[in-house]
Amino acid sequence: MASTNAAVSLALLLLLLSASVALARVSVGYGGFWHGGDGMKVRGDVLGRQEADRVVELPGQPPVGFKQYAGYVTVNEKHGRALFYWFFEAMTEPEKRPLLLWLNGGPGCSSIGYGEAEELGPFFPKKDQQTLKLNPHTWNKAANLLFVESPVGVGFSYTNTSEDINELGDEITAKDSHAFLVNWFKRFPQFKSHDFYIAGESYAGHYVPQLAKAIFDSNKHVPKSDYINLKGFMIGNALLDDETDQKGMVEYAWDHAVISDRVYRDIKTKCDFRRKKASVGCNTALTSYFNVYEIIDMYSLYTPSCVSNSSSSISSSRQRPMIQGIAPQILSKFDGWHKRSAGYDPCAPYYTESYFNRPDVQKALHANVTSMSYPWTHCSDAISIWRDSPASMLPTIRKLIAGGIRIWVYSGDTDGRIPVTATRLTLKKLGLKINEDWTPWYTNNKQVGGWTIEYDGLMFVTIRGAGHEVPSFKPKQALQLVKHFLANKKLPPKPF
Repeated sequence: MASTNAAVSLALLLLLLSASVALARVSVGYGGFWHGGDGMKVRGDVLGRQEADRVVELPGQPPVGFKQYAGYVTVNEKHGRALFYWFFEAMTEPEKRPLLLWLNGGPGCSSIGYGEAEELGPFFPKKDQQTLKLNPHTWNKAANLLFVESPVGVGFSYTNTSEDINELGDEITAKDSHAFLVNWFKRFPQFKSHDFYIAGESYAGHYVPQLAKAIFDSNKHVPKSDYINLKGFMIGNALLDDETDQKGMVEYAWDHAVISDRVYRDIKTKCDFRRKKASVGCNTALTSYFNVYEIIDMYSLYTPSCVSNSSSSISSSRQRPMIQGIAPQILSKFDGWHKRSAGYDPCAPYYTESYFNRPDVQKALHANVTSMSYPWTHCSDAISIWRDSPASMLPTIRKLIAGGIRIWVYSGDTDGRIPVTATRLTLKKLGLKINEDWTPWYTNNKQVGGWTIEYDGLMFVTIRGAGHEVPSFKPKQALQLVKHFLANKKLPPKPF
């Protein structure tokens, strides 16, 4: 009888141990204690930290089969600087998929507010501001997807040293973003061996190449534990070169019947975009130019404005604070340059801001741990000075091309803010050899999705009918774009 009881006890013990291991494996994401790709064992304390960041379920969230994590990563212990992130495992086979970091620009705008919640993330806040809908074209169908609010002062990211906010600029943003990645990989070491890519839009035309350069340079001398497996980056409707970005805006506006012949002529004759300061005559001409964008959307010429709120609230909510010192030097002096973008649903930013300011949402995301004195916004109200912003990113891009980094530049062709005209002028300045010129590419419904130019070391892609935020306006095409970029395959040159 005693031996029978002992056998039963042993069986129960083994059963409990088996269940505990299974539960542990489930609780930490794919691979459990082990990385599915290379069999790397992950320490228990690391698994515990991951589990602390696990987002079990958001208020109003539809059920999903992938895992998500959110929280803070310290980037400067002395100053108490920490960046807020939100990470989604790939929908299928996350152990085999690359890791993609998405950055929005501004500067000072949230990659979570725009990128995750209105463009390419899994969850979009709905009109009721209480529930989320699943984005059928989310980019975690193609990759493990990481968003970070950068720099400090943006979204939920914070610093305990108030002076830091007045010292921000391109250089410190790249430095902190690099520190974020090094520390994030220590928290999620099972993704360390994955191919790593960066993507972004608008002012991320500065952020993305500068972060890529920081990683590229660091990889030459860092220990293996801090090495990042950077393979490439992709930037859309990106601010890249002051002179051609500004010139291209004006050319595009005239060619698309936005401004009159007189305004176009005045700008052409009175403005020299190679200079940092504009003449009185140039300022007058540019004022007339920006007046037009008070009544139509600069970021998407042919979509309506949000009219669900009063006109006064629309005007104020779509306006970002003036930031001193950002590029381009001439246009950034005008209020019209600081309009916020809106997507295909021009009222979506209202839903997003309402949702992320809910205490239960912040608790579920492990966000706002410092009890901020101000509400969460798409673009920071705290940042008023930007210390450094190079006039051109082309030297950085040339260096990374020479270093073998894969680079794609894409452009929605109905964006008036950083239009396709500007990007074409900018890329021409690079002086790269054209391997294949102006080739159509097709979507799966046999329609032309846009055009490509294959340069020696860089791919340029246009997306027909898309505004500034390509994934918002053409989500199917955007997902097709990122899948081909990650696979290093040309977009289909023939209907399929």
